[in-house]
Amino acid sequence: MWPRLILSIPLLLLIAACTPRVELAVPDEPININLNVKIEHDIYIRVDKQLDAIINEDSGLF
Repeated sequence: MWPRLILSIPLLLLIAACTPRVELAVPDEPININLNVKIEHDIYIRVDKQLDAIINEDSGLF
């Protein structure tokens, strides 16, 4: 029984030494994200002729 125990101790140490280790490290400087975004949009409004006559500046509606 003792020889098995004595032989199993180095085997257990070898198995424990091979276990993977994950380590997270915090960076010293803050993370900077630079975004160069260009947004362009065009709005097209189509107005019916009758509606244009109602909204026209001369109609006195506005």
